[in-house]
Amino acid sequence: MTETRKDPRRLTGVGTCSKLDIPALFGPVFAEVAPDIDLLAPDQVTDPGAVDFVLTFLPDEEAFRPYPNLRGIFSIGAGTDGIDACPSLPADVPVLRVEEPDQALQMAGFAAFNVLWHHRNMANVIACQAEGRWRRRVAELSPRARRIGVLGMGHMGKAIAKALVALGYPVAGYARRAPQDPLPGVTYFQAGGLEDFLARSDILINVLPLTPETTGLIDAEFLAKLPEGAALVHLGRGGQVDEAALVAAIDSGQLSGASMDVFVEEPLPREDPFWAHPKILVTPHIASVPEFADVVRSLRERLLRLTVG
Repeated sequence: MTETRKDPRRLTGVGTCSKLDIPALFGPVFAEVAPDIDLLAPDQVTDPGAVDFVLTFLPDEEAFRPYPNLRGIFSIGAGTDGIDACPSLPADVPVLRVEEPDQALQMAGFAAFNVLWHHRNMANVIACQAEGRWRRRVAELSPRARRIGVLGMGHMGKAIAKALVALGYPVAGYARRAPQDPLPGVTYFQAGGLEDFLARSDILINVLPLTPETTGLIDAEFLAKLPEGAALVHLGRGGQVDEAALVAAIDSGQLSGASMDVFVEEPLPREDPFWAHPKILVTPHIASVPEFADVVRSLRERLLRLTVG
């Protein structure tokens, strides 16, 4: 590493992204919440060796190359797949995602909304309202009537499972490893138990990260392992669901419906069949949107731990 140092009381970061103007979005927040940190645009950097961190989401291919002394790379969201795929990503620099309590609460509330949407068949309720038709469906309204599966038990998955247990739903979680701190009321499945997990998931909530293993995971074969009439709530990452296979599974009756918040292509094209499908609820990637101030506070706390250490 090149030893170029500045005022040790200040830290310097670069905001860069191929889709967003991060310095414009986050600069005022740093000034208010973390005044001891300078966030620069790449063209404002006069000493690349003095840059401590990069704040990004979808970096350009050469985004990290100019900065030899990085202590950390921070995502502005929960996902890091765009960062992980960057060719210039340094192998020895930690990549950190947003893990804020408020963000997890947003995700848990959104997941609970979608569980109730499918359990209570709210699409049909709205269709009846449009027709001025009074139709009461009162069977199987107890949360005990729907078994929930949470695919991915990280920061988000734990919050979702905890919320749904509190609502009285039977909840199972699937993760690669057994949890060190299992949540009360959650049945856990690990590697090797995926088929059993899927077979008992009347409503499956996906919050897995995008990795080579999860890309294309939710395909026709995967969906066929769910109980007939199951519903999918997809809150993970675009690229995990075979979207044509999902439509086919719904049209055949294998699935009763789906909620889609993330897609292979975003924004979702106007001609996409999801828009008009009566059994698919489309939302524009809004399951959890962290507050900028929370992102900056979390970044500052973790960055100080990295630099002090």
